[in-house]
Amino acid sequence: MSTAALGLWFVAGMFVLLFLRLPVWLALALVGILGNVVLSNVSVAQFMAGSVTFDTASNYGLSVVPMFILMGEIATSSRLSSDLFAAARICLSGLRGGLSVATIAASGAFGAISGSSVATAATMTRIALPEMRKANYEDGFSAASIAAGGTLGILIPPSIILIIYGAIAEISVPKLFAASLFPGIILLLLYILVAMILANRNADVVPLEASASFAMRVQAALKPWRFVLLFVLTIGGIYAGIFSPNEAAGIGSFGAILLGVIDRRLNWADLIKSLRATAITSASLFMIVIGATMFANFVVQTRLPNLLIATTEAWNLAPLTVMFIIIVLYIVLGCFLEGIGMVLITVPVFLPVLTGYGYDPLWFGIIVVIVVELGLITPPVGMNIFIIQAQAPGINLGQLYRGIFPFLIAPVALIVLLFLFPEIALWLPAALY
Repeated sequence: MSTAALGLWFVAGMFVLLFLRLPVWLALALVGILGNVVLSNVSVAQFMAGSVTFDTASNYGLSVVPMFILMGEIATSSRLSSDLFAAARICLSGLRGGLSVATIAASGAFGAISGSSVATAATMTRIALPEMRKANYEDGFSAASIAAGGTLGILIPPSIILIIYGAIAEISVPKLFAASLFPGIILLLLYILVAMILANRNADVVPLEASASFAMRVQAALKPWRFVLLFVLTIGGIYAGIFSPNEAAGIGSFGAILLGVIDRRLNWADLIKSLRATAITSASLFMIVIGATMFANFVVQTRLPNLLIATTEAWNLAPLTVMFIIIVLYIVLGCFLEGIGMVLITVPVFLPVLTGYGYDPLWFGIIVVIVVELGLITPPVGMNIFIIQAQAPGINLGQLYRGIFPFLIAPVALIVLLFLFPEIALWLPAALY
């Protein structure tokens, strides 16, 4: 049996392990280690496992991950998310579906601090869902707005998935953050457009709220100044070339703690809770990265990407056709796998194929994040859907699924726009760097 055929069998075995509900990191690590045993010997597999674990744990570039996670945890504990939602709610009052739009807008803003879709969806469920229920919004529409808005956390910088993608593809994280800014804003506006259309088509389940005065809107708009300060310090500092992503994440985390202490919004119990949550989340992510690196080493040795390139060339497939097939595969996988695991499994295999066809790896990274976002709100798995349902068990999954389908149009439309106008993602990195 050829090494490429062996690689295919092991990859198939990995998916079997995943569908048997084995943890992602363990499935990846098992395939990587056993594959190296078969290709080489036990000693080589042992050396690879030890060196990968040490190199990943000591990788300075990945130290940005726990720092951004900590900043998001502190922002949640110090009620920055509540400030954002309150400001968006008052500024958008008088608009039919204003609470839904405010939820999406606040989710996008909070995602710029947390970098995590799951954290954004969980936080906004606690804050926005009770308010929409008080206003007699239909549960399915309310939950769908939260789920869709939550996906913005992994596209609007800083994004944990983009940091992971940058480490795999060996691409500058500041460039990835710059490439994701305009697509993130466009997706936010597309979600808002969908929410407004749905609200006006279903006026009986989306009531119109009273409009706030101009003075109240101005006062509300000034309230989330802490968020603006943190965003300017971190993302603004990265774009301006003042800080590296690691420095910006450290400064942002310290700034969030300092603001919470000064405003008396953060006590010792909150800080300890945030540090504990950061440690648990970071350890989980690093285990997945370690397993995925072992898997990637095995895939490279089998020359599986070369086989895929040769196959596509033999079939004489056009680059656009290859890209379409890969996007469809991502969407299908997104229905069953969580986002970071999906990126770590697929990028080492697909990226060499697409760069061989002349696609920009920076542009492809943004496409990957968008299709991962689709997976977060696509049945039957849809991580954001289950996060919301777990916190609001009164909402059944049928309501959530019906509510979320119209919102799927937005990321699909953005993918089409990126194919037609790649400059949406590529112009800002070129201008800044």
